[in-house]
Amino acid sequence: MQDYEGVTAFLGEWGPFQRLVFFLLSASIVPNGFTGLSIVFLAGAPQHRCRLPASANLSREWLNAGIPREVQGGREGPSSCRRYRLESLANFSARGLQPGRDVDLSQLEQEKCLDGWEYSRELYRSTIVTEWNLVCDDDWKAPLTASLFFVGVLLGSFISGQISDKFGRKKVLFATMGVQTGFSFLQVFSTSWEMFSVLFVIVGMGQISNYVAAFVLGTEILGKTVRIIFCTLGVCIFYAIGYMLLPLFAYFIRDWRMLLLALTLPGLLCVPLWWVIPESPRWLISQGRVQEAEIIIRKAAKTNGTTAPDVIFDPMELQEMTSQKQQTHTILDLVRTKNIRFVTIMSVIIWMIISVGYFGLSLDTPNLHGDAYVNCFLSAVIEVPAYIIAWVLLRNLPRRYSMAAALFLGGCVLLFIQLVPPDLHILSIILVMLGKFGITSSFSIVYVYTAELYPTVVRNMGVGASSMASRLGSILSPYFVYLGAYDRFLPYILMGSLTVLTGILTLFLPESYGMPLPDTIEQMLRVKGLKYRQTSNSKRVSKDEEESPVILKSTAF
Repeated sequence: MQDYEGVTAFLGEWGPFQRLVFFLLSASIVPNGFTGLSIVFLAGAPQHRCRLPASANLSREWLNAGIPREVQGGREGPSSCRRYRLESLANFSARGLQPGRDVDLSQLEQEKCLDGWEYSRELYRSTIVTEWNLVCDDDWKAPLTASLFFVGVLLGSFISGQISDKFGRKKVLFATMGVQTGFSFLQVFSTSWEMFSVLFVIVGMGQISNYVAAFVLGTEILGKTVRIIFCTLGVCIFYAIGYMLLPLFAYFIRDWRMLLLALTLPGLLCVPLWWVIPESPRWLISQGRVQEAEIIIRKAAKTNGTTAPDVIFDPMELQEMTSQKQQTHTILDLVRTKNIRFVTIMSVIIWMIISVGYFGLSLDTPNLHGDAYVNCFLSAVIEVPAYIIAWVLLRNLPRRYSMAAALFLGGCVLLFIQLVPPDLHILSIILVMLGKFGITSSFSIVYVYTAELYPTVVRNMGVGASSMASRLGSILSPYFVYLGAYDRFLPYILMGSLTVLTGILTLFLPESYGMPLPDTIEQMLRVKGLKYRQTSNSKRVSKDEEESPVILKSTAF
């Protein structure tokens, strides 16, 4: 009996139909690029200081001296969260006393910003930080907003696969695009931080759900060769294009509500794709809707200028295929044996730390020296060569050393940032971008590497569990950036150290390049340094494999 790809081989690999599906599905990922990281500008925190109300009738001298001076980030400037007690200032001003000459400012009592804040308009006209005063005692709310988006991504990851399997790839793709676009639009009219954050959770759920649906739809429609390029370059580079558009929009639109509206409207451009992108024939067959699948395939054949056979799917073969029962496996199988348990633990740690580094560096761009918009654009641009290099490495070099090298590069340059002299701002930015390059490359490699390590019977669960770990990493990442308020280099020291340790951990994983993909847990490659009890059966299998090795390079790009 032929498999699906054998039956549909007459369509070819790269005809007009496949090109159309490839580029339209990749293009549908573009809004995800700027939605996922829009919080960089929506929650931008400009310089601020306590407001001294006009009703206090302070003299010009006391207006200038009313805010204590303090050192922030190695620079002295007015305090962001404290002022001298207003009652005292008004008294001194009314008596004609001069600050510094008649009054020792260091002895004055201080108080919080009881009358609000004055914000610099140099970088942003308005953000959710200036709208709802998410500074000082409430400054924890800004990173929490980003974390809540990633909580939505985590929740969406749980449900997207299930609803896609039940209702179809195409319906879920466009429904979740609607959720992402619709709830982003509602965010524009948020009246409170709480309302904005709740809606942001739902946007996160829609964002990851349509990403996964597009990813699955492309892998099921496209042939083996094109599928590999779609998964590694198509989806990733179009995501990076969306990321590049974000600072461009933000540069010209400095008001957060108008910016969010501008980022939401491109989602409407995806509506016409409903009449162009087909449903997955594989999914239709799995649901017994063979006739609909045949209609799609015949249309594809017509588009490609090929002739479809009179009977594409033999009813007897389909019945045999659907009647086959496979052994069921549970999440507990990911820790059943010593070997798979170590692979699972290491994969979870590696995915989580890579995600912390990737999103931490992406969210930290406004805090770099220089123009925040240029830095964000550079952070997006560096992803394109990172994905291309990752693809080249996956094609030609061992997985373990490729990923370890990328992680060592990313981690070491982040650790070097603290050694850069304060006046060499450009060098610091270059090192941050090199760190982003290394971590982004490793993020692209780890998807393939993890899929190759797990056996067929639990591969989806293994990659899914690792992906869940990466979502937890993304939830934590805003707080790594938040630590920069206490020490400018602390986020880089933490992310760099963890990334280097992850690179070391990677070296203990087995090498999968050019090796047969395991089908059962017993066939898995062994983790370095673990001792195993070898049964007579496993000795015999090992001996047979040495005598007649079967190399499957389907994932060796």
